[in-house]
Amino acid sequence: MAKKTESSRVVATNPKAYHDYHIEETYEAGIVLTGSEIKSVRAGRISLREGYVLPRDGELWLMNVHIAPYEPAARDNPDPRRPRKLLLHRHEINRLIGKAQEKGYTIVPLKVYLNPRGFAKVEIALAKGKKQYEKRRAIAEREARREIERALKGGE
Repeated sequence: MAKKTESSRVVATNPKAYHDYHIEETYEAGIVLTGSEIKSVRAGRISLREGYVLPRDGELWLMNVHIAPYEPAARDNPDPRRPRKLLLHRHEINRLIGKAQEKGYTIVPLKVYLNPRGFAKVEIALAKGKKQYEKRRAIAEREARREIERALKGGE
């Protein structure tokens, strides 16, 4: 049995989510995975880049997240981009589905991590899309902050 760490370990993040969306609320959800998928996740072979969460039949599904096939289990590997069910409390699912139906809101995955017990968890967020000019403004503010920090660092 593998030794468990006391803290959670982040396996994958979705930095594009912070660029494209205003994050309103975050939730922790479990993911239903097969044996070979969890081994790939533990090896860090997962990509959230184009992932999103879709409400369907009163459940939440993680869509378009790529989990690379686990090579030693080549015969038993499922489709790398298959929909994966998310595990949340019923009141959280109902709240997210209700909010996601409002104009402009979507549910995006922010990061996947392993909790201290070794289970894969995904942090999802209720988010509102940014307009193009808001993205440009955020980039300009970041660049200005970097210039100020460089000037202060160089002037000392």
